Amino acid sequence: MPLTNDNYKKRLVDKKIKEYLSVFGAISIEGPKWCGKTWTSLNNANSVIYMDVEENQERADLDIKSIFNHEKKDKPQLIDEWNIVPKIWDATRRECDKTTDNGNYILTGSTTLPKKKQKEKIHHSGAGRIGNIKMYTMSLYESGDSSGKASLMDMYNKTQKSMPIDEVELKTIANLIIRGGWPRNISVNENLAGIIPKGYIDSILDKDMIDDEDKKRDKNKMLMLLKSLARNESSLVSNNTILKDIEDVTSNEDVLSSKTTLSDYLDVLNRLYLIENQESYSQNYRSPERIGKISKRHFTDPSLACALLDLNANKLINDLNTFGLMFESLVERDLRIYIEYLNGHLYHFRDNVSGLEVDSILEFSDGEYAAVEIKLGANKIDEAMKNLNKFSESMVKKPKFMCVIVGKGNAIMYNKETNTYIVPITTLKP
Repeated sequence: MPLTNDNYKKRLVDKKIKEYLSVFGAISIEGPKWCGKTWTSLNNANSVIYMDVEENQERADLDIKSIFNHEKKDKPQLIDEWNIVPKIWDATRRECDKTTDNGNYILTGSTTLPKKKQKEKIHHSGAGRIGNIKMYTMSLYESGDSSGKASLMDMYNKTQKSMPIDEVELKTIANLIIRGGWPRNISVNENLAGIIPKGYIDSILDKDMIDDEDKKRDKNKMLMLLKSLARNESSLVSNNTILKDIEDVTSNEDVLSSKTTLSDYLDVLNRLYLIENQESYSQNYRSPERIGKISKRHFTDPSLACALLDLNANKLINDLNTFGLMFESLVERDLRIYIEYLNGHLYHFRDNVSGLEVDSILEFSDGEYAAVEIKLGANKIDEAMKNLNKFSESMVKKPKFMCVIVGKGNAIMYNKETNTYIVPITTLKP
C-alpha cells in the first residue's frame, strides 16, 4: 500500500513514475527542495528509509547492503536524499542486477553532486537500471487553480471547444505568482504566502550553497547573483550581462568580477535545481543562421524571483511591466510541466536580425510543434496574434497550432482562419 494518506494531491508526474517503475529496476526522482518529491515518492512506495537521519547514514557507512529491503512486499523502497551517502547509487545498481524484477527502488535527491565528488563516489551511470525523472513545483492544474477546460492535446487534435469562462481578478493572478507551486504553500493564507519562498532563499544562502568542501563561497556574492537573476527573470541575458548588472547596482567592491566565479555559482544553482534555462528553437526556420542561441532564464518557480525582489501582490499590480515578466514565468513553469508530461520539450524563439520573438515553442514527441505568446491582459491579444502570424509565415513547416495564453480573459476561443487559440492560464492542462 502507498505510504501517503487521503490528503495526497495527485501530481502529473505520478503517471511517469508508474511507467518507469514498470521498465527500470530503480528510478531516480530529482528536483528542487520542497517541490514534493518525497511525498510523491511515498505515494508510489511500500517502504522507506530516510538518509538525512544520522543513524541511517551510520548504517550505510558500516554496511551499505543493510539499508536495502529485500522482501517483495516492501518494494518499491524509497531511499530519500540518497545523495547524502553517494555510494548508495552504485549499490542500488548492484541490487538491481540481482533480480529480473523491475520497480525495486525509488531514489530522491534535491541536489546533484559536484563533478569531482561524482567521479570519486559514483562509478557507474546506472544506464539501463536506474531511470531518471525530473520533478518541479506544482502547476496550476495540479494545485486546483486551473479548471483544465483547455487542453494542449485537444488543441493539438483540433478538438478543443470554445466556451465562456469566469474571468479571474488580476489580484488572484498576482497571488498565484507570489505563492508559487510549493505544495506546503497551497492552502496558506494569501497574506502569508511569501514566507515559504523567502525561507527557501535563506536556506540556499545559509546552507545549500556550501555543498563542496573544497570551495568556500561568499554568501553576499551569491545573494547579488540571485537578485540579478530575479531582475532578469524571463529575459535573454548572457553571463556578461549578469556580471555587468551586478556591478551596476552595487557599490560593494566585493562583486562577482570573474567569469569563473560566476560559472561556479551558477553551477551550484543548477545542481540545486533552482534555475531553468529555456533553450532556443531553431528547427524549420528559413534563416537558421539568424537564430539567437541564448537561453531564456527562469527560476524554477516565479515565487523565488518575487521573494528576492521583495514583491507582493499589490506591488505587482502597481508595476505592470514586472507583473508581465513574472506572469510569463508562471505560464512557462506550467508549460514546461505540461509538455514534459507529454514527453515533449519547451523552447523559446528569437531572430537576432529582425528581432522577431515568440515566448514559447512547444515541441511534441512526434516532432510537431506549437507557438505560444503570453500576455497578462486581453488588450494585447491582437498584437500577440500578429506576431504569431509573422512567425508562422517565416517557417518552412508550419506550427500544428498557435496559442495566446492570457491572465485575464472571459472565454476560451479559437480563430480558425489563423489556427490560433486564446486561452486563460487558469483553464489550461496538458
